[in-house]
Amino acid sequence: MKTLYRWYHAWRRSRLGTRLALGLGVLALVVFAVVGTVMVGIMKGYLNDRLDEQLAKTQISQVPSLRTTHGGKPQQAYGWFSAVFAVRNGDALAQDGGSLPPDTKALAKVAEDATRTEVLRTVYIEDKGTYRVRACPIEPSRNIVLVSAAPQADLDRTVSQLVMVEVVAFLLALAVLVIAGRLVLRRGLRPLSDMAGTAHDIASHDLTTNADLPVRAQASGGGAEVEELRTAFNLMLAHLDSSLVARREANERLRRFIADASHELRTPLTSIRGYAELFRYAAANEPAEREAHLSKIREETQRMSVLVDDLLLLARLDAPETEAPLRLVDLDLAELITDAGEAFTAGRPEHPLTVGPLPEGVVLQADPVRLRQVLDNLLANAAVHTPPGTPVTVSAEASGAEVVLRVSDAGPGVPPEARERIFDRFFRVDTARTRGNGGTGLGLSVVLSLVSAHGGTIEVSSVPGATTFTVRLPRTHP
Repeated sequence: MKTLYRWYHAWRRSRLGTRLALGLGVLALVVFAVVGTVMVGIMKGYLNDRLDEQLAKTQISQVPSLRTTHGGKPQQAYGWFSAVFAVRNGDALAQDGGSLPPDTKALAKVAEDATRTEVLRTVYIEDKGTYRVRACPIEPSRNIVLVSAAPQADLDRTVSQLVMVEVVAFLLALAVLVIAGRLVLRRGLRPLSDMAGTAHDIASHDLTTNADLPVRAQASGGGAEVEELRTAFNLMLAHLDSSLVARREANERLRRFIADASHELRTPLTSIRGYAELFRYAAANEPAEREAHLSKIREETQRMSVLVDDLLLLARLDAPETEAPLRLVDLDLAELITDAGEAFTAGRPEHPLTVGPLPEGVVLQADPVRLRQVLDNLLANAAVHTPPGTPVTVSAEASGAEVVLRVSDAGPGVPPEARERIFDRFFRVDTARTRGNGGTGLGLSVVLSLVSAHGGTIEVSSVPGATTFTVRLPRTHP
């Protein structure tokens, strides 16, 4: 009893990793024992069935000839016993010509029970070992029985070898499992040192360049107090992480806005400064020259206004949580497309516009100003990037819970290498095109952002002579 008590206290004082490793080893040992027993049982049954099948085939092939000879000499197989017995008054007598062991009592007993039906039995023959015996009647009317006995030594030896292999393999697997499990558990069960290491990692982390806090106290165990402390510690880290990420995203949006604005405003500002210098030096010149310089300054100023408006819109769409960029109302889709088509025809008469079939009575929940901007930008894109006289088509259809808008042109198309970047900000398909002729490169970026804000998608398909932008919008804003 004292020994058990000491073992129990030693178990209680042992490290958690050691206890878990030993428990895992005991569980694995039980599983291995069950699996090994099942495998041995299945293999032994299979070998027994094969041996019974061999006995049956051997006897079935002999029965016709033995009937003809009324119990003549049976065939002999290596290591087998085979003989014909005649049962008289309940006693089985071996006939001449058979192969029998010195002790025939076990075989005779099987023969006595097989005068009417075949019998399969495992018997022990003295000085010979265990045999699998099959007896079947040859002439039931005369109680003539054929008895064959096959040794089970090879079968038992095979099963023993299987058991030995399983024991060695399972013991090796158990040793590897316990040792490897102990090493893994020792590394995993360090709750307090894990939190200390996490704190050191945070202290050494440069939050000025990277605001992410990927470290967390991931260990388990240590009691309720340690678990409570770990939970509070991780909650604090998660709160800090989300706050730092939000600040980083805000800084990134501001940085990108400033970089985009400075990049694109540099050219019109340079032009305005140049024309202003020319205007100053040409103040005493002809009024027509001064008016031309003022007109150029007004054009560049207008371009700057459009560019700043697009940049501000993209910034608002990048941060919808700060200000709702859309004002959703129920609008008539056909009326919106018709208005956009009329405005395009009036402003760009050199591009013939065809308004395709429009669904009647389709009400879409969207921002009419922003959705009109999507159509205007797509139509303007078709006009800017195609030669005069190129036909443009706009159409729409209602399909289930969504509407599909298509703007197509018969221009030269978009090169395959440019399709993946066509919606990127400031990307231009024709790099040789001037800003005055080719726009700012923000039109399709604005389209993509507005369509995404409405919960829709946009895609482009293009081959020489046919380019189509397809916009899919849900009828009800998500």
